[in-house]
Amino acid sequence: MTRDCRDGPADATAASCAVPGSGAGRGRGARMLAGMGGTQARGGGRGPGRPREERVTGAALNAVIELVTEQGIRAVTMDAVAARAGVSKPAMYRRWPSKQALVIAAAESRIGPLSVPDLGDLRAELREVLTTRLASYRMPGTDRLVAELIGAAAAAEPGEHGAYAAYTDRIMAETRIILERGIARGEVRPEIDIRSAATLVAAPMIYRLLAERELPDSHLVDDLVDFVVRAVSRTS
Repeated sequence: MTRDCRDGPADATAASCAVPGSGAGRGRGARMLAGMGGTQARGGGRGPGRPREERVTGAALNAVIELVTEQGIRAVTMDAVAARAGVSKPAMYRRWPSKQALVIAAAESRIGPLSVPDLGDLRAELREVLTTRLASYRMPGTDRLVAELIGAAAAAEPGEHGAYAAYTDRIMAETRIILERGIARGEVRPEIDIRSAATLVAAPMIYRLLAERELPDSHLVDDLVDFVVRAVSRTS
């Protein structure tokens, strides 16, 4: 099967359109996005499929972030993103069936799921999570991206809430795992409500960014690690 010329950047060459291959990859801005693996083309004479897929995905997600940052989420349409990214609408719809899915994917490329190894210490693991989030929150445009996403979730129809909730669940999952490991190691009180404790970890940075209109910094990370450890520790 030959590759459709629409499934790639607008400046794709005719030769590259005829190269078979498949895959899905991470865009340049989607380093933390989990679950986007892919297969590379095999066989003699075949060009690489994955880099092409990465260009399409990365260009589209970056275009969403730029549009949201510059004009707000209402400016995000499939037409606008396709035009800015230099990709085709069919290529976008093959990846994201709706605007909601596209916006959530863009947010997840900036603030996505984490994987923190077992460091044997609750404080060290919490610091890893918060330091990683700090880097994302300090990136240009993240404040408006998060604000617009929260607004879209609040205004969503009842049937659309699940996708936003699922995204939140994905990006909070590692914090819950860390707290559960803390319980298993005897560092965290077993009666602690894991969900409430995970919210305690995540919420202050967003409040600093959006409500207080200040960039969070390493001092806030230090304070949050200390506050959370004291709140959940067996020795608190």
